[in-house]
Amino acid sequence: MIVRDRRLRWPIMANLEAAVRGQRVSRVERRAKYLIIRLQGGALIVHLGMSGSLRLVGGRTAPKPHEHWDLVLDSGQVLRFHDPRRFGSLFWTQEEPGEHPLLKKLAPEPLSAAFSGAYLFRITRKRAVAIKQLIMNSQLVVGVGNIYASEALFRAGISPRRAARRLTRAEALKLTGAIKAVLKAAIKIGGTTLRDYVNADGLPGYFRQKLFVYERAGEHCRVCKTIVRQFTQGQRSTYWCAVCQH
Repeated sequence: MIVRDRRLRWPIMANLEAAVRGQRVSRVERRAKYLIIRLQGGALIVHLGMSGSLRLVGGRTAPKPHEHWDLVLDSGQVLRFHDPRRFGSLFWTQEEPGEHPLLKKLAPEPLSAAFSGAYLFRITRKRAVAIKQLIMNSQLVVGVGNIYASEALFRAGISPRRAARRLTRAEALKLTGAIKAVLKAAIKIGGTTLRDYVNADGLPGYFRQKLFVYERAGEHCRVCKTIVRQFTQGQRSTYWCAVCQH
């Protein structure tokens, strides 16, 4: 392990290099937006932040600016972390990663069986918060970001302003189905590049061409031709069609 700059969102622990030296990587997992690299004696918990990325490069490849740490592999390659904004993080734990404070309270994954229409209906019953804000709450469901929340609500025909407790069972089922469908479609074509996002191969994601409402304010709805609207909700931009969503 080589750490060139410990000043990420949280400082990287001082003895990390010694803690992981000589250990074999057993597997790599994901939980919400965290990557878990399991080693023999513990696990590295990685978050990419807003602009971070991981690349496999040759061990002799000179580091560029903002490349803060390397995980050095026996193959001669290194797993290199690049993060211009330093909003990412790196933690080491010798306990089960799921018990780490960053992961312990995370909600069900949206593509898992645990995130169902029945689950969504149950957690919305006494909540007056707008449904878009609820499905972006990582303590209720993880991994539904601003883009996919707007798109799923459009597909489900539900206004982002609707109070969560006003959803019917049928609408909860429809919305969970829409969330799963949007995420699967985005994954299939590499995610959504709006500005600087690239995938693990350095390529942009092409889901932007499939968006119905997100960042299409002032344009015609692809379904009913009404003008797509935009407003600020929870300090995030929300896009919706007043005819298709109610």
